[in-house]
Amino acid sequence: MASNTPRTFTLASRSSELAQIQTNIVRDALQAKFPSASFTTSFMTTGGDHNQSQALYLLGGKSLWTKELEVALIEGVVDMLVHSYKDVPTTLPEGCEIAGVLEREDPVDSLVVRKGLEYTKLEELPDGSVVGTSSVRRVAQLKRKFPKLVFRDVRGNLNTRMSKLDAPDSPFTAIILAKAGLLRLGWKSRISSDISPPTLYHAVSQGALAIEIRSNDTQAREFCRAITHWETEWRCAAERALLRVLEGGCSVPVGTHTELVENDSGSGSTLKITGGVTSLTGAEHVQHSLEEEVKSVEEAEAVGSTLAKILIDTGAKAILDDITQDREKRIGEAKTAEEKEKIEAALAA
Repeated sequence: MASNTPRTFTLASRSSELAQIQTNIVRDALQAKFPSASFTTSFMTTGGDHNQSQALYLLGGKSLWTKELEVALIEGVVDMLVHSYKDVPTTLPEGCEIAGVLEREDPVDSLVVRKGLEYTKLEELPDGSVVGTSSVRRVAQLKRKFPKLVFRDVRGNLNTRMSKLDAPDSPFTAIILAKAGLLRLGWKSRISSDISPPTLYHAVSQGALAIEIRSNDTQAREFCRAITHWETEWRCAAERALLRVLEGGCSVPVGTHTELVENDSGSGSTLKITGGVTSLTGAEHVQHSLEEEVKSVEEAEAVGSTLAKILIDTGAKAILDDITQDREKRIGEAKTAEEKEKIEAALAA
């Protein structure tokens, strides 16, 4: 006999403060749109949260943040996963899909200077200043423009990274973080300056929140579509298609920037997308832009895929192959956690 009890939808995410804030943002949006429905939250620790000492470059990519959550989703323990979209692999497990994308926060990266220091921009930092970031993408791009700065890996959630920055014995003059996370945590006052394109191109889908569901859950999909911001969805679709064709991950230095402007005629929108791939040393860099009219999310994806193929044909494949070989070689040679930490330091040098 079918139950007459109304269904409660459980939204799950990682257990960090930022992840909980983002999940509550999605829950509140769903509750406002569907006041008669019931939504609750659940939070869990993932593999990426467990290992806070090794560089993401060595750990293997985005699945660290999503695997345990997706197991709970597939098994029906939870109904929706709330992700920072930049952490979601471009290929999902069978039976899962991204059903909703909320309006994007500013996707740029921001510089946060240690308390007590008066610097506000990267250009102002003295030679030899240590800048913390866990992103190979940031390091690769910024090494090209700021060769006299020292970039060092800094792991942990945003609260942990801020604590490491401000500690009395901190080696860091500043750290670089995604602006969206800082704003969602209420830390706007800590932003010293934004590092916008062309100085630094942001990560694919950075600043957007995505909702993952089981593909056979039609009611969950209906709810998620109702709160989707189509402009953000289209822009992120183009960016993720770019990354998918390049076969990149969160440890691969692929930077991007997109703009989507509705045409005056109302016949579609103009998508502008820039993508770039940078070698780990910053010595090699390939970058191109495309501008096309699009009328659907599928057409936006096609533009991103086309841009990726242009990048591959003009030098990006060689850069990405070198990065993959370097990573595999270093991991294969490392025998202890200490050795891996030394590799991490070398990669950030």
